[in-house]
Amino acid sequence: MRNPRVGVAILTMGTRPAELADLLASVARQDTPAARVVVVGNGSPLPPLPEGVIGVDLPDNLGVAGGRNVALARLREFGDVDVVVDLDDDGLLISSDVFTRLTTLYASDERLGVVGFRIADEHGRTQRRHVPRLRAADPMRGGPVTTFLGGGHGLAMRMLDQIGGWPDPFFYAHEETDLAWRALDAGWKVLYTPELVLQHPWTSPTRHAVFHRMVARNRVWLAKRHLPAPLIPVYLGVWTLVTVARTRSVRGMRAWFGGFAEGLRTSCPPRRPMRWSTVWRMTRLGRPPIV
Repeated sequence: MRNPRVGVAILTMGTRPAELADLLASVARQDTPAARVVVVGNGSPLPPLPEGVIGVDLPDNLGVAGGRNVALARLREFGDVDVVVDLDDDGLLISSDVFTRLTTLYASDERLGVVGFRIADEHGRTQRRHVPRLRAADPMRGGPVTTFLGGGHGLAMRMLDQIGGWPDPFFYAHEETDLAWRALDAGWKVLYTPELVLQHPWTSPTRHAVFHRMVARNRVWLAKRHLPAPLIPVYLGVWTLVTVARTRSVRGMRAWFGGFAEGLRTSCPPRRPMRWSTVWRMTRLGRPPIV
């Protein structure tokens, strides 16, 4: 079986042109070259791009989910991409064999849907929130998981053709978990592979002004869209308790509960609850869909 062909999708808001240039240079240095590279200007004009890189200027910011769907649609037009690699515009591929190792993984398993990279800063440190499992003390422990990191990952195009793309209404926050749950319910595998590294600055998620509201709203939407009815109140109750215990900002808590209420009163169709066999599969993987 031939190795899959890679297409790269990058979103930018025009605020990090130097970092974007470095990222594109690291993509160009890969031993296995990308068949296509698409950069989407998400509501902001694009800077000059290297020859061969496809630019898409969007007049409005469609969010992470919407912008990635635009990049995905552009890659589909060419018909020569088997694996889509999404990368943050301030990330960096520090090794030249990332695509080679990635395509080898996909070539060896036809049911591999998602490969999550390890996110590490310039000192090699990985934040706890960037390890996609409950027991996150060891970021080097890879294997099958139930979600993945948005900053750097691979997605099988065959999987996306079956389950659909990113959930546009989410805009930002939990869009990866929405996609991962759909993938698992359709029988695809989600793999965390810490040997594949995207270097990324050490950051706090609360740097985004809309963080608390969208995290809460989208978590409610996740539950309403995907969980069997008996699990919805359990999942939302657990995360309410976790959020109250973790959040130190009164303003953040107010925004969170506002987003939670917004999620309850608004719909995010379609509702397609996962099978109970998927719930059991996720539980065996170490993260039942109640936390």
